[in-house]
Amino acid sequence: MKISKIPNLVAQFRRRDDGGAMVEACLTLPLLFMLVLGAAEFSRVAYTSLEVVSAAKAGVAYGAQSGGHSADTDGITLAATTDAANIPNLTVATPTSSFVCSNGDPSTGSNTDCSTSHILQTLTVQTSAQLNPLIHVPGTPGTYTITGSASQTCLQ
Repeated sequence: MKISKIPNLVAQFRRRDDGGAMVEACLTLPLLFMLVLGAAEFSRVAYTSLEVVSAAKAGVAYGAQSGGHSADTDGITLAATTDAANIPNLTVATPTSSFVCSNGDPSTGSNTDCSTSHILQTLTVQTSAQLNPLIHVPGTPGTYTITGSASQTCLQ
């Protein structure tokens, strides 16, 4: 091959656009792949968040049925974990109760605290779950803690 033919060969390749689509695909497919993985990860976080909050609501609904159920921590935990059966690492914190008189006075929950009104009991259930990301990106946490909380006034 003569050296004088090389510029003609280079010029011929410049005029042709064969393979342009292949180059564009090679440049955009990694970006598209990352977008799909990001959407999948976001969906996992959103789903877990909804389940954790729903579990807290189920636990507080069970405990708020009557004053006796608000002390049933095993029943509250069972109601919460049953509601979020797809979240294997769900933890339910010990439910807490707060008391106040219906006229706004503070109460300890004793029957003698509210002489001119009745006692209102508020039950609070808190849940949490650990979520491991599908792909670990350097500089981000290795696990995420997702929490849920629900409060409701108990029937007396």
